[in-house]
Amino acid sequence: MKIYISVDIEGITGVTNWNETELGHGEYAWAVDQMTKETIAACEAAIEMGAKEIVVKDAHDSGRNIDISKLPKEARVIRGWTSSPESMMAGINESFDATIFIGYHSAAGENGNPLAHTMNSKKATYVKINGELASEFTMNSLISAYYGVPVVFLSGDKMLCENSKKLVPNIKTVAVKSGEGGATFNMHPNCACESIKSGVKEGIKKVKECKIESPEELKLEIRFTEHQDANKARYYPGVRLIDDHTVEYIAKDIQELMTVRMFIL
Repeated sequence: MKIYISVDIEGITGVTNWNETELGHGEYAWAVDQMTKETIAACEAAIEMGAKEIVVKDAHDSGRNIDISKLPKEARVIRGWTSSPESMMAGINESFDATIFIGYHSAAGENGNPLAHTMNSKKATYVKINGELASEFTMNSLISAYYGVPVVFLSGDKMLCENSKKLVPNIKTVAVKSGEGGATFNMHPNCACESIKSGVKEGIKKVKECKIESPEELKLEIRFTEHQDANKARYYPGVRLIDDHTVEYIAKDIQELMTVRMFIL
């Protein structure tokens, strides 16, 4: 069995403020340690379920967060960025049996996490796909589906976990935190790791039930915080300006959508 794991930090238990997410910041050390521990829990579960190969994408900010020396030897880690449309899913292909998401967070435009955003925390008020608010989980699940790989597990904030069922009804989720205003309500770090480990095992057992189909057409809509960003984006071929802050693009598949996203957001 071959498993793909994409890991972010804003959905890790305890992480509440942007200072805790930034490489080199004093408040970052404990957050990235917990990010590493939650990744280890997912890896260990996959191995116990029979995984012989695991690819971990460090998918937050610099892409250089997880302490790879602490991961099981079966795990290979992708650090930094390939500058490819897959972005947080770099390296995914048809050879994988399942995808797992760790530390993911609510979408831009939602209030489930003080750090809610989609791809760019400063530029977009919201991102929609086919009329629905889209999170990074949404985009990355569609990338996984494009390659025929089922998404079996997600950990992160409560709102994202609840919303994920709309796209992948049978996915196993573990909400390690919830958000209200600028606060988070968090599971104890050790309990989070234990819950992730047991949840990943349950998810892998349901792998056949978690396969979804890629939509035949995808409408991307981005509302930018600054009107000048929307004005710039409209010059990308096929992008249409809806109003002073908002653009849309009709893509034939998620690869095309993510290529456009890579250049305009």
